Amino acid sequence: MSRIVYMGSPGFAATVLQGLLDAGVNVVGVVTQPDRPAGRGNALRAPAVKVLALSAGLNVIQPLKVRDGSLAAWIRSLDADLAIVAAYGRILVPDVLNAPRLGCVNVHASLLPRWRGASPITRAIAAGDEKSGVCLMRMEEGLDTGPVLARVEVPILDTDTTSTLEERLADAGARLLAARLDDLLNGRLAEVPQDDAASTHAPPLQKAEGRIDWSADARQVHAHIRAMQPWPGAWTEVTAVGGEHWKVAAEALAVGDHAGEPGTLAAVDKTGVWVCCGRGSVRLTLLQRPDRRAMPAPEVLRGARLLVGARLGATEASVSTANEA
Repeated sequence: MSRIVYMGSPGFAATVLQGLLDAGVNVVGVVTQPDRPAGRGNALRAPAVKVLALSAGLNVIQPLKVRDGSLAAWIRSLDADLAIVAAYGRILVPDVLNAPRLGCVNVHASLLPRWRGASPITRAIAAGDEKSGVCLMRMEEGLDTGPVLARVEVPILDTDTTSTLEERLADAGARLLAARLDDLLNGRLAEVPQDDAASTHAPPLQKAEGRIDWSADARQVHAHIRAMQPWPGAWTEVTAVGGEHWKVAAEALAVGDHAGEPGTLAAVDKTGVWVCCGRGSVRLTLLQRPDRRAMPAPEVLRGARLLVGARLGATEASVSTANEA
């Protein structure tokens, strides 16, 4: 029976690992990120892959470094045939990539060469892509540049947030890997080179990117708000209440045809608040002021004494400050 090492950290990777376990794959070792402080109390929290792996009785390590040779030596000590990597969160050096007999294969959540990098799901939604998918990719030293062995497409819905699309992509990736693993191990999958000229990059997400640009088209604003869920959250500055940053929850968003200066509150009704964009408008149903819970948007406006005609959005000076944060 083939011996598989698995490398991954967050929920996406845990779903893919569960698919391997359900398929009866012989996972001889699991590599995941160290526990990290999380939440208001900064208590250490284990990665989702660690929690799953320990519950399944698997051998788990959490190396602090991947470049000192110890990780590659550990993989070789397991006599691993193949390493499966899914959202591990570290760039692998050549001695790690070459440690398994058949090298390393990445389960990447995009249709490569589109969205190479750390945040492909968020970038696909924010860009208004109609579809995403999962690729099995032979790993090499470049960032997601290796040849593609198999792929599956997944449509992006108008209601998708990063969370919901990630769940569907993880399920699709788990099924794809389980279905093609035997072919992969036996060299029956063609390795299709990527077209570097068609590549796009998905860099790590920054907190300042949550800011809403009301001058964009309404559908772009709609996509941006959904893409920023769950982190960093879409937000807008409200100068009328001391420049507070209000978060916008991606729930029951809709696009309308109100016209006006971008960021203007165009209408308020029982369904939410309509805000003008560069073209068209977006309905917001939930807003959240700092240190408060999310509430129905009309209630938040009443509490802040904002009326139709008020403006959301930042001044040029405050935009510069936000981008430096």
